[in-house]
Amino acid sequence: MLRKRLLALLGLLVIASMTLVACGGTDVPAAPSVETVEVIVTEVVEVEREAFTTPHPILSDLKVRQALAYCTNKSDLLKSVYPLISDEARAGLVMDTFIPKSHWAYAGDENVTIYSYDPDKGRALLDEAGWTLAEGADFRTNADGDELSLKFTTTSATFRQTWAAIWEQQMAECGIRIVRLHAPASWWFGDTTGIARRDYELGAFAWVGQADPGGQTLYACDQIPFPTNGWEGQNAMGWCNEAASTNIKLANNTLVQDERIAAYTVVQQEFTKDVPSIPLFNRTETFATAADLTGFAPTPGQEYYNYNVQEWARPGQDTIILGFTQEPASLFTLVEDAFVANIAYQIVRPAQEWHLNYEFTNSPITKELPTLENGGTTNNDVEVSEGTKVVDVNGDVVELAPGVTVKNAAGEEVEFTGGTVTMKQLVSRFEIADGVTWEDGTPVSSADLELGYKIACDPESGATSFITCDKTANVEFLTDAVGYIQTWVPGVQDPLYFVPVWPIYPNHQLGDVPAAEWATNPLVAETPLSYGPYKLVEWVKGEKMVFAANEHWVGGAPATPNFVIQFVTPESAESLLLGGEVDILASESLAGLTQALVDAEAAGAIKTYTEAGGTWEHIDIQLFIR
Repeated sequence: MLRKRLLALLGLLVIASMTLVACGGTDVPAAPSVETVEVIVTEVVEVEREAFTTPHPILSDLKVRQALAYCTNKSDLLKSVYPLISDEARAGLVMDTFIPKSHWAYAGDENVTIYSYDPDKGRALLDEAGWTLAEGADFRTNADGDELSLKFTTTSATFRQTWAAIWEQQMAECGIRIVRLHAPASWWFGDTTGIARRDYELGAFAWVGQADPGGQTLYACDQIPFPTNGWEGQNAMGWCNEAASTNIKLANNTLVQDERIAAYTVVQQEFTKDVPSIPLFNRTETFATAADLTGFAPTPGQEYYNYNVQEWARPGQDTIILGFTQEPASLFTLVEDAFVANIAYQIVRPAQEWHLNYEFTNSPITKELPTLENGGTTNNDVEVSEGTKVVDVNGDVVELAPGVTVKNAAGEEVEFTGGTVTMKQLVSRFEIADGVTWEDGTPVSSADLELGYKIACDPESGATSFITCDKTANVEFLTDAVGYIQTWVPGVQDPLYFVPVWPIYPNHQLGDVPAAEWATNPLVAETPLSYGPYKLVEWVKGEKMVFAANEHWVGGAPATPNFVIQFVTPESAESLLLGGEVDILASESLAGLTQALVDAEAAGAIKTYTEAGGTWEHIDIQLFIR
């Protein structure tokens, strides 16, 4: 919002005096009185806007964003990275919203705006927006002669270099110059650079698919990161649509799936109408391994394919080597979002839950997930009064006050007028499995979970979203078991209430380290203590990460004593696999099936896996400038 201040320049006094003096015999009239006039002069001075409140001079125009969508041939982008799959399979991967078409929450083609490939329509929209193509010119200009040129930032991964080059050509056919920047993943996904600081015009990356659509941190108005809010939130596009914001919160704050579907439908309708992002395609997850590797089982719906890394083995080998074409910047995954960082982290600190084939279950380090059905969670009726922190009907955490609308225990929307109102409150008991132990022999304790809660909710740690923290009414850390009782703010009806909430950090090692130092502390970022099947024993930057079996792993000895992540170039990855120098190349390193891989599998040298993954590619559009 444009802010102005008025500076009054006081004290400017204009004195008008006139004296007439006659010559000769004429009378000299009395000198007129001196007239004093006070004039207040004001000057309008524009103060500096808050960062990212100035609309982007090109991308804030809806017609331009729609043109970008119409000029994008998603099928050809898919073909560039998945040349060996059928046209029918490719068609099933195209995405029109942020939810895959096969997902239960997809709104349906009839309920959203579909931007089928139509470059003529895209060109017409650009003409309407004032970006015209002069005779003999390759790129469009506006009335001032400015060229329609946009910077497009993504990673250096082979996969994105491949489809990004095709997209650049598609945009050129519509008269749009695309200036590509393939940045290091460490910068693009850094906690103080790249996406986190909204440092792009057009930006491409992938959201890791999950069994549940989520989306609140991505599309709610209050999740737009600004310097003034400490860069909190993941809505780096700056998209604020009140209907979408309200419904993305509703979709994530009810246990009734029909209500969730209705809310997600509204969000998708507004999303496709406004085009803050161009969804491209649901990625296939392609993996290639040595032919005799056993235990490797990538599964749809599971975020990280190495969930069962302790089961991987090759006959007669004591080391498994996984090839990475990108190196993690840090293993402090609270602030480092890169997929490769999470894969490496999961080796030493496995997730507390699995979601195989889109079904949630506990992992080896946790006991039964606490559901309403098994009694691990209760959804209590509680009386709340003025001043109590609650979640209102829009999903916002507020203090209850007259005029606030909430859902009562019966699910009815009621406006609070005073007194008390009965609301629902979820309470869950989470427990870690018996025998989970750090690599130094120290048992994992409730204090480790308490430290996880503390760091996750401390802005000084570098965390970028505090929705979970804000919606937590109380956490009681157990003394009779390793775990905690999570009490949510009244009104929270999160459909993933049974998923473990807080990370596990070694209190005996890091309990005295200030939160502000975590991101730079080597014990956090480079050598995290393990409670998983392997421990990290060496990280040679630019070369490899070396893991050895953790003798204290609750699941017993891993099938293979040693594990290595080898950093390889995109150009050499396949040849290293085919030559036997690496045992596995996974979806983050492979652009998809290639003829060389198909031929090698036919010869019995390797085995390939192609799964329809939940991860999806998209191009985000920056709606504001710094």
